[in-house]
Amino acid sequence: MRISVTVDGVSYVDQVEPRVLLVHYLRESVGKTGTPIGCDTSNCGACTVLLDGVSVKSCSVLAVQADGSDITTIEGLAAADGELHPLQQAFHEEHALQCGYCTPGMIIAAADLLGDNPRPSDAEIREGLEGNLCRCTGYENIVRAVRRAAAGAVTGATA
Repeated sequence: MRISVTVDGVSYVDQVEPRVLLVHYLRESVGKTGTPIGCDTSNCGACTVLLDGVSVKSCSVLAVQADGSDITTIEGLAAADGELHPLQQAFHEEHALQCGYCTPGMIIAAADLLGDNPRPSDAEIREGLEGNLCRCTGYENIVRAVRRAAAGAVTGATA
């Protein structure tokens, strides 16, 4: 099947097998390897991307279902000049990662959360990230990073 998508601001038109998952399409056809393949069962959230502005686990979406959509990956959050997105910077500054495998999905899910709720409480941050698993950090630094990015967005600073 032929699909047309925009990924991180670039348009793509490709032929895909109807059974190809979005995560595999992004990695293998588009080259967006920052979106990891975690569990392929939608349990871990490592492969989370924004699909038309809403966070989705790309291992639970077929590429053909994304036809006509705008997709943002972890690579698409950073500025064209390489400057980190405030969430990426906050994760770095708050040491909100250890192995880093879950980090792309956590940051994308946090971007969706902050888009809907720019001033979340810690409980709301935890609820907004509950579909994303981290086996290394214990989540405290992740919550602090999201809180820091939210504070920067509220004050106009870049975290």
